[in-house]
Amino acid sequence: MLEPAEVVRIFQRQLEPKLFSAGEVIFEEGQPGDVMYGILEGEVDLVVNGKTVETIKTGDVFGEGALVHQDGLRASTAIAKTDCNLAFLDQKRFLFAVQETPMFALEVMRSFSNRLRHLKRLL
Repeated sequence: MLEPAEVVRIFQRQLEPKLFSAGEVIFEEGQPGDVMYGILEGEVDLVVNGKTVETIKTGDVFGEGALVHQDGLRASTAIAKTDCNLAFLDQKRFLFAVQETPMFALEVMRSFSNRLRHLKRLL
């Protein structure tokens, strides 16, 4: 299992990070998505149907569903809860990271699975 610092390290090797201010919308539910994000610093609220379902923190990843689903649509809205420094990967760089660091793929799957379990508990 990769530690959050390892996830951050993988993203730091990629494109320039993006800065988001607290309260800023990163992406919206239903929008097409072409990148996933890694939180280098800060916290992000994930909102579904207007309800915050989870707050994720430094070292976690989100938005990966848009890269692995055919429709590429966002399943949630992501809002910066605090000022955030976010790295991102497009599909080409995501596939490269998975190929070069297979444990990264497992960490992304683990994050996705944990989020799904959390949502199921809310139902």
